[in-house]
Amino acid sequence: MPDIRLRLLLDPDGHIGPGRAELLEGIAALGSISAAGRAMGMSYRRAWELVEEMNRIFGRPVAETQAGGRQGGGARLTDLGQLVVTRFRSAEAAARRAVAEEMAALQKEVRREG
Repeated sequence: MPDIRLRLLLDPDGHIGPGRAELLEGIAALGSISAAGRAMGMSYRRAWELVEEMNRIFGRPVAETQAGGRQGGGARLTDLGQLVVTRFRSAEAAARRAVAEEMAALQKEVRREG
């Protein structure tokens, strides 16, 4: 099925796209940066770098971490992190609606083998 991939370029030099949104959703669902990264096939280091990059872009944390110990470590989205996911997914849905007619017309022109 045809689809679009949206990347929002933010001033001055940041962006949010489907991968970063998925990482934030994974943190919310799994309660861990490392678990969210693993679920996406990336290292903890890469997942942490992406979270730090989003923190830099927005000027405040998108996720909060808790050190390990008796209660165990973990992470959760901040209100900002949840807002980023919500706004990105809303923009993604709006973009799909906006290009649906053109996508369908283009898809009809795709050659089918057979």
